[in-house]
Amino acid sequence: MSAANKSQHEQPTQTETKSTHEHTDASVHNAETANGEQPQAQAAQTTETPAGADENDTTMDDETQALMDDLQKAHQELAAFKDQYLRARAEVENIRRRADEEVAKARKFAVEGFAESLIPVRDSLEAALNQEDQTVEVLFEGVQTTLKQLDSAFERHQLCEVAPAVGDAFDPHLHQAISNVPSEQKKGTIAQVLQKGYTLSDRVLRPAMVMVSAG
Repeated sequence: MSAANKSQHEQPTQTETKSTHEHTDASVHNAETANGEQPQAQAAQTTETPAGADENDTTMDDETQALMDDLQKAHQELAAFKDQYLRARAEVENIRRRADEEVAKARKFAVEGFAESLIPVRDSLEAALNQEDQTVEVLFEGVQTTLKQLDSAFERHQLCEVAPAVGDAFDPHLHQAISNVPSEQKKGTIAQVLQKGYTLSDRVLRPAMVMVSAG
């Protein structure tokens, strides 16, 4: 082979070698570029926070604050209701205590007014007995005056007589029948009054004792 032909045969080989080196260098450069960009992309993905996460956190904080406010308001209302309950309970206890005291006083001094009305009657009776050399007429007038005082005391305190007349209808609520006797009166009516009765404010203290006609 001649030197010229050998030179022509080796020239494409050098060209191919150069192309191979250039292709290799480009691949390495591309790989380095790719390797250099990948960490940056990963870092960007790591450091970047999604916009939706911030909104969710803000919403949760608002809801938590609203719940805390509602809880505090509920505690305040509960404290107010408890205070009102305690005040009402104390007031009820005071009313009950005062009512018990009034009932005890009413039972103890129920006859106070009536007793005051009877004191003048007793004074009149004592005065009548202390008089000396009094005639029957004077004694009779004194007894009448004392009886009027007693009737006035009875009237003021709604203490009324139950004094049925002969011939009135028998009332088992006001009268107490002692016996049935033959009489000219109609059957079932009062034939005779043995003792008057009394009522206090429409309540029977003592029924009138009577005898009922058997016809």
